[in-house]
Amino acid sequence: MGTVTESAFRPAWWLPGPHLQTLWPSLMRRRPRLELRRERVELADGDFIDLELGSGHGPTVVVIHGLEGGLESHYAAGTLAALGAGGFRPVFMYLRGSSGEPNRLPRAYHSGASDDLAAVLAHLARGPGGPPLAAVGFSLGGNLLLKYLGETKEPLIRSAVAVSVPFVLRDAMLRLNIDSSVIYRNHLMRRLRDTYRRKRAVMPELADLDLEAMRDFFDFDDQITAPLNGFSGANDYYARCSCRPFLRQITAPTLILHARDDPFMFPRSIPGRDELGPGVRLELSRGGGHVGFVGGRLPWKPDYWIEGRILAFLNTV
Repeated sequence: MGTVTESAFRPAWWLPGPHLQTLWPSLMRRRPRLELRRERVELADGDFIDLELGSGHGPTVVVIHGLEGGLESHYAAGTLAALGAGGFRPVFMYLRGSSGEPNRLPRAYHSGASDDLAAVLAHLARGPGGPPLAAVGFSLGGNLLLKYLGETKEPLIRSAVAVSVPFVLRDAMLRLNIDSSVIYRNHLMRRLRDTYRRKRAVMPELADLDLEAMRDFFDFDDQITAPLNGFSGANDYYARCSCRPFLRQITAPTLILHARDDPFMFPRSIPGRDELGPGVRLELSRGGGHVGFVGGRLPWKPDYWIEGRILAFLNTV
């Protein structure tokens, strides 16, 4: 059985509430400059996944983005920079089809594509640095990471951090249809529609669907995600790919950071202590929003707390 504890995080007084915590870093944070080298991983099914490799000779840490995220996401660049400064070798993993070039197969990434993560970790393990020390997953990437750890007897990482995880995918879909959270749904749905259009432009055999009639994630997942990835429908996809049922099997040291006010999820979606494997530590904060966790006494000196917490955890393993 794992542990559930109260987080030490305290939201900045000048960013009260979940929405300011969620939106401010995305809109206002300056992205640090990074020196990265792209590397392509050829997959067994004929497709590919791209990586961005940081410099340095420390232990490798893989960073996995969320839905429609990428290197430009505020949490990605910040975490990579913090890892590099902390003596680690950061590796950014683009989920399948997210690196700016359409992937070769009709399928793309989804919340449960742990086979892609396994392939990337195996590729890195064969390199001169050996298996990565850890992986850090944000939102969808965190769900994928926790699922991988729970279903894999001998994972190719020694530890993990997952941030703002949608533990129950159907709950997340429903929550994003309620109240002010629809602003996130509408933004992400626009990006998903655009991504599908770009891919269909180079792969016309994909179904010609009325994308504008898709109101929410259920519609998109039922008509696109599920059929392209071997699920019978959206509910089947949600049931088989939600990470919550896999948590009990996790033995590797794993830190989960989650805010009770996350506007992407219901409080009921948070797992209890009896659902956590012996390696899992779930830290809950009263505030922080979705991948926000901005502290600091002054607006011109924000503290992106997640990065320091990740480094502190990794240094213990």
